[in-house]
Amino acid sequence: QVQLVESGGGLVQAGGSLRLSCAASGRTFNRYTMGWFRQAPGKEREFVAAIRWIGGSTSYTDSVKGRFTISRDNAKNTVYLQMNSLKPEDTAVYYCAADTRVTLGTMSRPYEYDYWGQGTQVTVSS
Repeated sequence: QVQLVESGGGLVQAGGSLRLSCAASGRTFNRYTMGWFRQAPGKEREFVAAIRWIGGSTSYTDSVKGRFTISRDNAKNTVYLQMNSLKPEDTAVYYCAADTRVTLGTMSRPYEYDYWGQGTQVTVSS
């Protein structure tokens, strides 16, 4: 089992940057695929990015490609989401998720992840 705690959210102007962190407990962090999802008010939770524990391959939703970068530090049990060139439409609660079973084909599906953090608010002003 793993527990996840996100941090790094806040208020930023359009064009600015934020770096989200997700600290995980548990000794087998390096066995988990880690994902970032977001949920805006009145909308469904959507996939943002994910990084697999096998080979470190990554995946991004189209709207953040070239602006966001997901990375992980297995020694620190932490996954990061570097967000650059932020837009007002990036405003949402951002959640970190983990699971050992997701594949390249399923890593964008929120229901594939068993473990979730409490979320961190990101607000981008225009």
